[in-house]
Amino acid sequence: MRAPHIIAVALALACLAGCSPKRPPVGVQGDPERGKIAVTQYACQSCHIIPGVPGSKVYVGRPLEDMARRKVLAGAVPNDQAGLVRWIRDPQSVDPATAMPNMGVSERDALDISAYLLTR
Repeated sequence: MRAPHIIAVALALACLAGCSPKRPPVGVQGDPERGKIAVTQYACQSCHIIPGVPGSKVYVGRPLEDMARRKVLAGAVPNDQAGLVRWIRDPQSVDPATAMPNMGVSERDALDISAYLLTR
């Protein structure tokens, strides 16, 4: 193989490696790919900027990037999967004054959405 071909193959492999889906942290349940679909089905991008999900640049709710690095949610709930699922399913139980609506998210969808967000 000539040098340009080797470089092209190396670049293609690097791109493919970067395109593979991220895995959720150890112990996180749910399917992140299904979670990405659920995020769009519940129209979360209507109020949030979400990495990997196209939508308008809105600033109603907080951007949902770096979720795995946050320590707490809504200033009160530990940012673990259980806390995130609780927040997604019933935000008023965490903060009665929140503007985030209860979207009727199922337990399964909340697990998948949380798995997706915790990989970002």
